[in-house]
Amino acid sequence: MLPKEVLYGGDYNPEQWPPRVWDEDQAAFDLAGINTLTINVFSWATLEPVEGSYNFTELDRIIGRIEQADRHIVLATSTGAMPPWLPLNHPDVLRTDFEGRCHVYGQRHNACPSSPSFRERSVALAEQLAIHYGGRESIIAWHIGNEYGGACYCRTCAAGFRVWLRERYGDLDRLNDAWNTSFWSHSYTDWAQIMPPNALSEHWKGEDYTAFQGTTLDYRRFMTDALLDCFLGEKEAIRRHDANTPVTTNFMGLFRPIDYFRWSEHLDFASWDNYPPDMHSEVRMALTHDLNRGLKKGQPFWVMEQTPSRTASRDVNPLKRPGVMGLWSWQAVAHGADAVLFFQMRASRGACEKYHGAVIDHSGRTDTRTFREVAALGAQFHDLADLTIGATTPARVALIWDWDSWWAWEMTDGVNRHLKYMDLVLSYYRAFWKLGVDVDVVPMDANLTKYDIVLAPLMHMIKGDIIDRLQVVAQRGGTVVTGLMSGRVDESDNAILCHAGSVLAELAGIQIEEVDAAEPGYEVGVQFVGLSVWPQGDSSTGKDAPLARLKVGAAGSEAVGGRTVSSGEAGEGRGMVKADRGHGGNERPAAGEAVGSPGIVEADRGDGGGEPGERGDSVGCVSCVGSLAMEVLTPLETDTIAVYGQEYYVGAPAVTRRRVGDGAVVYIATLLSEAGMDAIARQVADHHGLAGPSAQPLGIDHRTTGASPLAQGIEITHRHTIDNDFTFILNHSDAPVTLTAPANGTDLLSGATYATGQAMTLASKAVAVIHGPGQNRREGARP
Repeated sequence: MLPKEVLYGGDYNPEQWPPRVWDEDQAAFDLAGINTLTINVFSWATLEPVEGSYNFTELDRIIGRIEQADRHIVLATSTGAMPPWLPLNHPDVLRTDFEGRCHVYGQRHNACPSSPSFRERSVALAEQLAIHYGGRESIIAWHIGNEYGGACYCRTCAAGFRVWLRERYGDLDRLNDAWNTSFWSHSYTDWAQIMPPNALSEHWKGEDYTAFQGTTLDYRRFMTDALLDCFLGEKEAIRRHDANTPVTTNFMGLFRPIDYFRWSEHLDFASWDNYPPDMHSEVRMALTHDLNRGLKKGQPFWVMEQTPSRTASRDVNPLKRPGVMGLWSWQAVAHGADAVLFFQMRASRGACEKYHGAVIDHSGRTDTRTFREVAALGAQFHDLADLTIGATTPARVALIWDWDSWWAWEMTDGVNRHLKYMDLVLSYYRAFWKLGVDVDVVPMDANLTKYDIVLAPLMHMIKGDIIDRLQVVAQRGGTVVTGLMSGRVDESDNAILCHAGSVLAELAGIQIEEVDAAEPGYEVGVQFVGLSVWPQGDSSTGKDAPLARLKVGAAGSEAVGGRTVSSGEAGEGRGMVKADRGHGGNERPAAGEAVGSPGIVEADRGDGGGEPGERGDSVGCVSCVGSLAMEVLTPLETDTIAVYGQEYYVGAPAVTRRRVGDGAVVYIATLLSEAGMDAIARQVADHHGLAGPSAQPLGIDHRTTGASPLAQGIEITHRHTIDNDFTFILNHSDAPVTLTAPANGTDLLSGATYATGQAMTLASKAVAVIHGPGQNRREGARP
């Protein structure tokens, strides 16, 4: 049972310091409000200096000193880095890299996950630790390994891969069919013929350039499972002597090499290390928090590591600006974290992390800016006590995240390698994040029954019955939002053969004719034609406002809003959208260049006039662009929401909506820019009653009026327990922001009391936590 308080502290390495420093550290931790220390992460060489000979004397002293200070302990198994004697005694533990080079001892994450010797010795160490410390009251969690990652391509892994393949496929006929080995004379007649796909075999340029995507896809799945087997071996050893203490390992966020959903059922709670790529990653961090919450089906997670000031692993390592450390820590709690821990508690004297940020730097002072901010946050968490512990997030929006689709798409030839899975997924997520809408990030096989909106961006690979389950979401009144390059391949990364070009296109009521691609920087104009994603009308009966339908016509004409517009026709008028054909030749205009050739298409708004900005009104005034890849669609059983404004597919649908039962499927055929995604998200969220009171009015032109407070960096999230509601408001911007309070209650940090809709001002990098007795949930979203 984990403690009922926000766990606050982090990685502590007292073995690197003499005991007199330990007392200084504990005094500093008292000042900072530190209640939890993660120890023994990289101590294998100290614990087992000679193979089979264990010495826990120093670890006993360390644990004793921490217990004396009455702090919680997260005890690691130390198997994230091998001792020097292990590869000397057992060379099979050494990895062979993607280039085919067998490594010698050095660094960390340096063991072959298939090595019998590594598994034997790591499991033996974990078992000895469990025998020695299992069930100790101060130890609240076991931390196995550290930041698992790194593939191996050695002979042992090759043999393990073949065993894994036999278990998956059963016989070579099924494998040959799955990998389409009739291509390039690759048909296998013996399991021994199969080699790991690396730079010496199937990869012709790099890790994402493979001649046989099915082979590489399976190797990535195999390597995920091989690393998991290492974790499970240690967990089983611990469980033989400690049946109750929770077990976890620290994931690395949006880390492509490992499918964390394949690990999730084996963790007692999820945890991850938060090292964002830059100082403007609040949306990416929010998505990653939600992913880690989704790993355990909505249960709270831990931030196992974050820097209090700066990292040390990049070419440029800027400091966190004043207030940012606290803001990002509160963001983790706002998205479901019950623990916020640092790497590291005291800065190392030497090696590659000596300049990595720490709570206590090389000076040992407790009056530095970093230490003062850590202490201030510790006081806030102390005052919060157990109020938020175990609180869950009442999300009614699900975003499907799929490692198989990520892997498959980014090694796909023939479309556009500049289109990245992460970029497209973030574009969907960001639009709802800006509205203060809670989102669960879930795997493709998740139960979707509790969600009103399901986002499925770049769901390239189709697995199981996901199409049927998405259809059920729409039929019962939900909205499914999907699009570009989704529903294209099966679980072996072979093209799905269907008339519409994609099984998701069939669900969306469209036909995909072809896919254009463009170099980075080139943009194709996209205009909303005046029809809302959810028009005014009674959605329960299917009675909508007037519908604008559009189909690319022959000989340079388009059917728009019920009339045909010729390629030379032009005009001006209120509420009309002008879409330009482009240059009319083969040369594309440069990015940002005005396109002035003839061929204007005018599309009626479809709402019969009226001013934009009201809920359910049209968004014909929103202008945006598509980039990198543009699918050319023919609408079959759908309504056109937005059209392309140039190229030979001018006037063709870029965004469509099909009514399915009481709900709808929205299809976005390109990487749509932020203004367009914002317009779609706002209409969908409005329809389901999810957009908060601070969200920008529908129909406002972002380019000319500026963004709403939420779009300027205000983040709003929610957690609840049976008796309490918590609304978190975070200001990521560099200036104070005034907005309307999104909930009734008292701010736990300032003591101020707010009523929903009341004006409130939040300073730059500031946080408010509005606490109410549960009425906010009962009056709003269903739990």
